[in-house]
Amino acid sequence: MNLAFRLRPTNLDEFVGQEHLVGKGKILQKMIEQKTLSSMIFWGPPGSGKTTLANIIAKEISVDFHAISGASAGKEDLRKVIKTAKDNNLTMKQFNNRPLRTILFIDEIHRWNKAQQDGLLPHVESGLLTLIGATTENPSFEVISPLLSRCRVFVLKSLSYENLEAIIEKALKDKEKGVGKYKKTIDSDAKELLIRLSGGDARIMLNALEIAVTTYNNETIIGNETIKDVFQTRSAGLYDKKADEHYNIISAFIKSMRGSDPDAALYYLVRMLENGEDPKFIARRMIILASEDIGLADRGALIQANVGFEAVHKVGMPEAQLILAHICLYLSTAKKSRAVANALTSAKNAVYEFPNEPIPLHLRNAPTKLMKNLGYAKGYAWSSKYVGPVYGQSFLPEGLKGRKFFQEQKDLKK
Repeated sequence: MNLAFRLRPTNLDEFVGQEHLVGKGKILQKMIEQKTLSSMIFWGPPGSGKTTLANIIAKEISVDFHAISGASAGKEDLRKVIKTAKDNNLTMKQFNNRPLRTILFIDEIHRWNKAQQDGLLPHVESGLLTLIGATTENPSFEVISPLLSRCRVFVLKSLSYENLEAIIEKALKDKEKGVGKYKKTIDSDAKELLIRLSGGDARIMLNALEIAVTTYNNETIIGNETIKDVFQTRSAGLYDKKADEHYNIISAFIKSMRGSDPDAALYYLVRMLENGEDPKFIARRMIILASEDIGLADRGALIQANVGFEAVHKVGMPEAQLILAHICLYLSTAKKSRAVANALTSAKNAVYEFPNEPIPLHLRNAPTKLMKNLGYAKGYAWSSKYVGPVYGQSFLPEGLKGRKFFQEQKDLKK
């Protein structure tokens, strides 16, 4: 068993991080304490404790716990769990005069397709199964709406530097489960580098630490060079999805496409991908740019960006790199226009300036005789020759008559 597995906490006292969920008086701590549980989804980055937390909940509440992987499990695995859950109900295995509860934990639930999630839904809805799902992806996009509506979504945060530092110290001191028997320490610079190169993932960090401790036998103090050697296949760009550099690079990527520089845009794209950025996050940002910065100057840009997102979703990495590069270069070289974004902003300003302007009578429906007598729909023509208000009337309310929001704009120059 590797170090990360051996050090996995077995109760909340040992659990590090997520104080907003498991701290004293917080929601999950209360649910465990009162032994009440509802279906839930843990959404958070890798190594933040999703699986560990599910196991702790199962142990503390005393349930029949079944864990499967969304990456490999199928309908047959679900059928087996359902059969067990029904048996638990039928045999009435008692805990405080209640049937033994069945929890199904699905790691990487976002990897289950719609049909598989549909098959799970009725059993969660009926209460036969209590679902705990774990995902690194936004459940709003990856979990079907009916299933999502029956679950509480708990957002797990990246472990802080202090959290990860505490885990390292525990691993180095623990002689039974950790690597304390090797009597090694780590200098402060190497510790920082280890945490940064692990990308906040406690599993990666602990497994790298174990390699550093057990493989480099001549060192009593783990230094920078050892950590770099352990991570030799990983980028030393110190890219953290929650830190400033993440936002700096995505900003540079968008601005390079906006400024029609395909080379710079491609560089920032590859830099993000090589450091483990979510390809769908990048694809979504390109969809936004297609409307905001290209708009009507190239009417195919939004179609291309949207199709690109769908293709990335279907194909996955590493081949999705080609699709992202394709769309990146298309958007970078496309003509640019802010006309759509500017028109939207102008219309929003008008709504706040005139929030309750009466709708012109000639634009209102007139389904009854009374409404017709009051002038509803009067003066509006709809024929093969003409559509719209007649006699110089406006589509806009009186207070906004003549107001222009949309202005045709030539493509922007760099």
